[in-house]
Amino acid sequence: MITGKINWRNMNVQELIKNYIASQPEPKRSEMQDLHLLTLRVLPKCKLWFLDGKNGENKTVSNPNIGYGLQTIKYANGETREFYKIGISANKTGISVYILGIKDKNYLAQTFGKKLGKASVTGYCIKFKSLKDINIDILEAAIRYGFEAQN
Repeated sequence: MITGKINWRNMNVQELIKNYIASQPEPKRSEMQDLHLLTLRVLPKCKLWFLDGKNGENKTVSNPNIGYGLQTIKYANGETREFYKIGISANKTGISVYILGIKDKNYLAQTFGKKLGKASVTGYCIKFKSLKDINIDILEAAIRYGFEAQN
């Protein structure tokens, strides 16, 4: 396990992801690695992202995130920004999978919620304590939907 402060800014994306996963305690470390590999199977040649959870002022505003894919987000004021489509993040109680860019905010919960197992499903986030608590095939289908629905 990695201890101490990691200087995330001096690494490439693959190193950042590897070190982020390695910094998690077991069994979350193995589950994050499994989820990372599952997502890469669904999106094999996608752009990879790593967000360290800090804003421009170096203040922590979120948990670190691994991102997959590329989309352009258009804001109400007309500005645009490139961002990932699928994200995964370790949190205090488990793991979150973000499926961004879905227009219908009820779709994830209605389509995958009951079939997933022990998971909380919102408009864009699937949160669970452990991979063993959920149906991996259904999670993979949700990730695949999130990627394909935007293409």
